Amino acid sequence: MFDGMSWNLRHAFYLFMKKEPDPDNMLGEYDFSRGVRGKYARRYHENSNIVVLEPDVAERFPNSEAVNQALRTIVKIQDRKRT
Repeated sequence: MFDGMSWNLRHAFYLFMKKEPDPDNMLGEYDFSRGVRGKYARRYHENSNIVVLEPDVAERFPNSEAVNQALRTIVKIQDRKRT
């Protein structure tokens, strides 16, 4: 049944069936023997801008678009006051 099916698809199927995938059943093409832990961590950290909102603040914003809109409004108000 699973012959030719990608690992991701098998994994999704197992999750759907409420079973965990068998790590011993990983395809041979996934060779992590020469992998380096955290190789791209610094690059990811330098290019990301993650902000964690306190729960009381997060309740006021349904998504990141709403947060960005509010912050842009504040910036515009500040810019008007400076000129």
